[in-house]
Amino acid sequence: MATIQTKTVYVGLSGGVDSAVAAYLLQKQGYVVTAVFMQNWDQQACSAHQDLVDAQVVCEHLGIPLEVVNFANAYWNEVFEQFLAAHKQGLTPNPDILCNSKIKFKHFLHYARDRGADYIATGHYARLVDNDRGRVLAIPRDKSKDQTYFLHALNQDQLRDVIFPLADLDKASVRELAKAQQLPVHAKKDSMGICFIGNKNYQAFLEEYMLARPGDIVDEKGHLLGRHKGLIFYTLGQRKGIGIGGEKARPDAAWYVAEKDFLHNRLIVVQGGEHPLLFRHHLYCAHIHWIGCPPEEGASLTAKIRYRQLSQVCHIEEVSGGYRIVFSEPQRAITPGQYVVFYQNEYCLGGGEIRLTLS
Repeated sequence: MATIQTKTVYVGLSGGVDSAVAAYLLQKQGYVVTAVFMQNWDQQACSAHQDLVDAQVVCEHLGIPLEVVNFANAYWNEVFEQFLAAHKQGLTPNPDILCNSKIKFKHFLHYARDRGADYIATGHYARLVDNDRGRVLAIPRDKSKDQTYFLHALNQDQLRDVIFPLADLDKASVRELAKAQQLPVHAKKDSMGICFIGNKNYQAFLEEYMLARPGDIVDEKGHLLGRHKGLIFYTLGQRKGIGIGGEKARPDAAWYVAEKDFLHNRLIVVQGGEHPLLFRHHLYCAHIHWIGCPPEEGASLTAKIRYRQLSQVCHIEEVSGGYRIVFSEPQRAITPGQYVVFYQNEYCLGGGEIRLTLS
């Protein structure tokens, strides 16, 4: 009589509804499921304690074991220090992308493999497809929740043993399924923002780790409008929190950050959300990471410069020291430190960190 080989999967359980439903679906499909709660931040800023309690309750409900693993040192060294370094360079970093490539799909993956797991799984909304490029990411059924942007930095080895159970579900169906199965977190709100900042004010958090240099706020012609609190606290396209009131002899329109002049420590702002200085046709990347094989030369590509943006038609030009990305239509508030992520139809091909914006 043949022996049935049962596959084991370690699922990252965050304490939220998505990962809880992912664990339930894996269990229903016959996998031997172990849940892992990742402690990535030792300080009290985030809601990790309540998330752990919720994860424990979910595991008790499903009858699966829960292992609590502390990755805080790795997170500090490989994510948080990069976050601070980027700010010091005048960039606007995206720590969620590093958290995925360095913690969830590196340290967690190694942890699971070391314990004999066949797969790891998470509650991300993404699909995996095997084609002539290898194993690649694809847009999930719920395009409004598509998280391939945050996963674009993964490689073939990381994706080899991954399952995304929510690939063919939309968010409403996930909520309904969680409620039908009486999962204790079925009505829990989705987490928002950066985990290590939690409910803190972003500026107040940065002030704990970085020295700010106040300076002048000027318009595009160099006219003095006020004082900024430190360029590290602002991002391109920002409207709120600039601190400029009504100006005499000027239109009654909102001010937006158009540029951060680090050489002269000036914040350059413009009036109106459609001001030409907020738009660029080009950006520059020093390096592009491809999940599988790079696209063929001349391939029709689109790209996103931020999460939830509609993909924009573009092409890639190799230049000295990197790549220039040229968009068919000008893009608003292209932000150094963020990522440009490339797509070909339903496939997420990879991406690169934005280093410069070019007019």
